Amino acid sequence: MALDPSARPRDVRIEPRGLDAVLGAPFGARGLVVFAHGSGSGRMSPRNNYVADQLREAGLATLLLDLLTPAEAEDRRNVFDVELLAGRLLEATAWARDQGRLRGLPVGYFGASTGAGAALLAAARQPETAAVVSRGGRPDLALDALPQVRAPSLLIVGGHDAAVLELNRAAAQRMRAEVELAIIPEAGHLFEEPGALDEVIVLARDWFLVHFAGASDPEARHDRPPADLH
Repeated sequence: MALDPSARPRDVRIEPRGLDAVLGAPFGARGLVVFAHGSGSGRMSPRNNYVADQLREAGLATLLLDLLTPAEAEDRRNVFDVELLAGRLLEATAWARDQGRLRGLPVGYFGASTGAGAALLAAARQPETAAVVSRGGRPDLALDALPQVRAPSLLIVGGHDAAVLELNRAAAQRMRAEVELAIIPEAGHLFEEPGALDEVIVLARDWFLVHFAGASDPEARHDRPPADLH
C-alpha cells in the first residue's frame, strides 16, 4: 500500500527520560508495534528498521526506541536488565497512547534477542497488550513472568540457533496464553541468511494484523494449558 507522507519515520523524544525514538504512523493504522532491540543495538538497527519499513507498508504504525539513555548504556549490566528495559517499554507505550492518531490503537511488541525478554515482561505487566513477536528471543530472561503473559505470542527462531531454540521451546511450555513457535529452518540467530528476515516479516506482519483485529474481541484471548511442542 502507498504510504501518506506523514507516515515517513521521524525522530521523536520520549519524555520525561528523554529517550530517543523513531516513529512512523500511517494514516488509518491498524495498530502500533513497539520495538525492543537486543543487546548492543538501538533504534537505528538495520534489521529492525527493515522490519519496521515493511510493517508500515502493511498499515501498521511503528516505534523504534533506545531503551537506555547514552549514559545508562555505558553500563553493560543495564543492557541485560529486563526489569529496567520492560519499564521503559511501558513508559514508551503510555507516551504513544497520548499521541494524536495513535490514540486508541491496539499495541504490540516486537522484541529481538534480549529485547524479547523485556517485551514479554512488559506484556505480562500490561494485560491489554494485543500481541508479541519475538525474533531470536531470550524469553528465559522473563521466565517467572511468562505464565502471566496474556498477549498472543509468536516466537520465531532460526533452525541453526540450537541453544536459543531450546530456550524458546521451554518458554512456550510455561506460557498459558496463545503461543506459536515458528522455526525458520536455514536461519541462524541474526537471520542474516538470504530470505530469512523476509520470512520473519511475513510471520510477524500476519500475527500482528490478525491479533490487532481481534484485540477488542473478548474471546480473542484466553488461558490455555501449556503448549505441547515436543
